[in-house]
Amino acid sequence: MAVSYMDFTSPNAQYTYDLRNNPMFAKDSGNVIYALGVQQLNTLGNVSLLDIYLTKGNVVEPHIHQNASELVYAISGAAVVSMLNPFTKQVQQYGITPGQVANVPQGWIHWEVATEDGTHLLAVFDAPVPEFIGISDFLRLVPRNLLAHTYCLDQAAITQALAPITATTVIGPPAGCAQYHQPATPQPEAMIHDQGAGQQPAQTARSTYGGYYNHPYYGHTPVQGYAQGYPPSYGQPYVYPGQQGQGDD
Repeated sequence: MAVSYMDFTSPNAQYTYDLRNNPMFAKDSGNVIYALGVQQLNTLGNVSLLDIYLTKGNVVEPHIHQNASELVYAISGAAVVSMLNPFTKQVQQYGITPGQVANVPQGWIHWEVATEDGTHLLAVFDAPVPEFIGISDFLRLVPRNLLAHTYCLDQAAITQALAPITATTVIGPPAGCAQYHQPATPQPEAMIHDQGAGQQPAQTARSTYGGYYNHPYYGHTPVQGYAQGYPPSYGQPYVYPGQQGQGDD
């Protein structure tokens, strides 16, 4: 959609931007997400993107974009894009390699698993800023007694199980998760759901890639031990349009 409010004769009109100036989240040097929205490039219409780098076995956590659909394009490596179809109640999974895409309809729960090192994905949205709800936020913020009561669970057990989730995960597993999990790291293939009837199987990987609206975007918590080379803006919150100057919660 055209940007009707933009004065394209203004000297402030922006037509180019370096995504390396806006790292939205960094787990480590191989798992980083850069963001581009209307705040970074004010001539954008209803479009934005995330530039995603992942190593094998890393996961862009299950999440929802309630205001946008998402087109995931593989630049290098390989990944499995999974989504929960709210109409069929089935998990649909699609393996993508360079040159291939997977489309996630607006509001569907979805996630991506890298099945190769050096995976590079480009996620394009039909909104100037894609609103984000991470399932990790649900798990860490919903009262434990409510979860236990609603789903007939042991409150002490679920409290203990979810205690390590203290922030929006974004790229999992979080750094340092070995202290909470078994030593063996599951292979990406083990995290791919068995295919049910009517579902398209994930393609074989080729062997050769903050938070809610009105809050600072995820990535505002500094990553310990991140590699050298991140731009000075790293560690600053991704601020939605109209939220400039807002500090961390």
